[in-house]
Amino acid sequence: MSPISEKEREKQEWVKKMRLKFCVRPEFEITKNMIYPDGTLNQDYFRPPKGAKKEEARKWTEVEKELLIKGIEKHGIGSFGEISKESLPKWSTNDLRIKCIRLIGRQNLQLYRGWKGNADDIAREYRRNKEIGLKFGTWKQGVLVYDDEGLVEKELLTQKDSVDEDVDME
Repeated sequence: MSPISEKEREKQEWVKKMRLKFCVRPEFEITKNMIYPDGTLNQDYFRPPKGAKKEEARKWTEVEKELLIKGIEKHGIGSFGEISKESLPKWSTNDLRIKCIRLIGRQNLQLYRGWKGNADDIAREYRRNKEIGLKFGTWKQGVLVYDDEGLVEKELLTQKDSVDEDVDME
């Protein structure tokens, strides 16, 4: 054997020992099928089951966007489970949360929990979030993100308080 192939063989033996030492766990029955007793991988374990369907690529359409907006208007932000069941069953709650982040233009939806609004309200919030993001340099990939100094959060809370006061005066 050449020195290179001997070194390669030693490396492979070390990898097999490490697999056996760290991957096969007696408390987890399923791990016994992942690796053969000699330390080699069971390739069949990692293949998709026979008959498994490939997940089809999905494109977000204008119709789906409108359905999400109607769902936000009816159920509010944070009720993505209801929106998914009622109008967009092909999209998971997490998919819809991410789409909502893009619609509203804010990474953290916590202050919007339960908020209901129509397309105009959502567009207005997007513009407001973008304005704050550009002001503080925290507008990243189309969404407002929080900064380490807390300036964005302070601005959001200040604006929220002034909006609440305006509503009380009416």
